[in-house]
Amino acid sequence: MSSSPKTSRLLAAALLALAAVGTASAQTAYPGIGRTATPAELKAWDIDVRPDFKGLPKGAGTVGQGQDIWESKCASCHGVFGESNEVFSPLVGGTTADDIKTGRVARLNDTTFPGRTTLMKVATVSTLWDYINRAMPWNAPKSLKTDEVYAVTAYLLSLGGIVPDDFKLSDANIADVQKRMPNRNGMTTAHALWPGKSLGKATPPDVKATACMQDCDTEPKVASLLPDFARNNNGNLAEQQRLVGPQRGVDTTRPAGARREGPVNVAATPTPAPAAAPSGAAAALALLKKHSCTACHGMDQKLVGPGFKQVATKYASRGDAEAYLAARIKSGGQGVWGPIPMPAQALSDAELKSIAGWLASGAPNR
Repeated sequence: MSSSPKTSRLLAAALLALAAVGTASAQTAYPGIGRTATPAELKAWDIDVRPDFKGLPKGAGTVGQGQDIWESKCASCHGVFGESNEVFSPLVGGTTADDIKTGRVARLNDTTFPGRTTLMKVATVSTLWDYINRAMPWNAPKSLKTDEVYAVTAYLLSLGGIVPDDFKLSDANIADVQKRMPNRNGMTTAHALWPGKSLGKATPPDVKATACMQDCDTEPKVASLLPDFARNNNGNLAEQQRLVGPQRGVDTTRPAGARREGPVNVAATPTPAPAAAPSGAAAALALLKKHSCTACHGMDQKLVGPGFKQVATKYASRGDAEAYLAARIKSGGQGVWGPIPMPAQALSDAELKSIAGWLASGAPNR
């Protein structure tokens, strides 16, 4: 008995569906679990930029543009000039014009030099671009647009004297910039960690070694400590600056192993009665988010800096709290809440008044 055209079409569709199911099942070791990633998902995940600049998107950004972005989104953790402010280790410093010529940073072999900055160690400019693109700013990773990543990278390179202050970094000239990286010749692939012809010849890894397991020497242990009697002899290490940016040290005003709870060296103050939320609270909260204040300050608890409620509590008894706080936000400072400084904030007078007034009124949540 012959089938109708409609029946034939239905049968063909069913067979195609069964074939698709069979193919999908054959492609996975765990049938029924998960699914194949879509092209759009793969594109969203595949954002790495390699040393040969494969994966680098087209775009451009100037040093000047990067400075503006840096001061609003990066300086609070890395310092205005990449020198660090005790939140993270310094990015810039320790490189010279001779290093740019030779491609090897001489101070990496200087045991008396106090620190190792990012520009001293990194060999490829793609590493900087890729990391900034995927991980910065740390409170909102991947939020920078492509041109903004180029601009921030350009500003960081300018701080190290790798590019001039009027430079415009782009996908077209980034390979030329690579030729000026101070430690571009300081990386080797001759360690068999990355096998493959594209990375040059490498000595095969030793995977057939025979363990001796006899007449073994005692395993060495390298450690350092501060005896209690000398713990704070030279002042609080956490508040001292190092030659290449502040290097974080232990808070020697506290016993060994003590956890830091709240601000350092600040006497506790009584909590005032909660104030009524002003009509400008929503505007102040929006400004905190706009200027990334919440990257360093929690609402109630200390993050990098004190919580907003802690600030409000400390200055609740001051009659000039609003004016005082506005001035402190504008000028920045260090020492009141511990060793980590807050950079000066480029806010308008109206914005300063809004945030300071909100803090002076008790930092209400709504």
